[in-house]
Amino acid sequence: MKIICIAHSYSGHGVARQDECAGHPVFFMKPDTALLRNHQPLYYPKFTQDLRCEVALVLRVCRLGRSISERFAHRYYAEVGVGVDFTAGDVQRECRQRGLPWEMSKSFDYSAPVSPEFVPLSALQNAADIRFSLDLNGKTVQQGSSGSLTFSFNRLISCISSYVMLRTGDLIFTGAPSESVAVKMGDRLVAKIEEKPMLTVEIK
Repeated sequence: MKIICIAHSYSGHGVARQDECAGHPVFFMKPDTALLRNHQPLYYPKFTQDLRCEVALVLRVCRLGRSISERFAHRYYAEVGVGVDFTAGDVQRECRQRGLPWEMSKSFDYSAPVSPEFVPLSALQNAADIRFSLDLNGKTVQQGSSGSLTFSFNRLISCISSYVMLRTGDLIFTGAPSESVAVKMGDRLVAKIEEKPMLTVEIK
């Protein structure tokens, strides 16, 4: 199982770096050990002093595919969940300043909590414009909708599959709607789809 994360998915998030994309989705990966299930807490990593998070809609791949045409991409996912992408902000900044890869800041263990439940797209009132949000200690700190994605779900599936084979059960974090939010020990995160709480993460 792969965890594939899309970077700079929404206008307003990483706008200054859009030229890097050249009109093409950019992605990075997390290992399967990054998955955090069933509302389990996240223990603040010892290697960072700047833990940050972003909310994202998550697609679960439902069939095997490679080099998928965009017009057939809808056949490869049927439901959506929500996830939180954690980042060690200080580690990422140091890596970038030194011109180094920054996987260690994104791909550490349990850095990708995902909702236990996924919602069938057929059950949503408007599957073309799915609203989602993240609350921090009861206050909404991020919100967005899939209708504002720079690249549609189908475009993402097509692009990713041109580089790597997609397998049943792979997870695609479709990107955050705004810049990351700092968290500390004792914080409580609640991620929602269409105002429905889907994922809770406590920072310990």
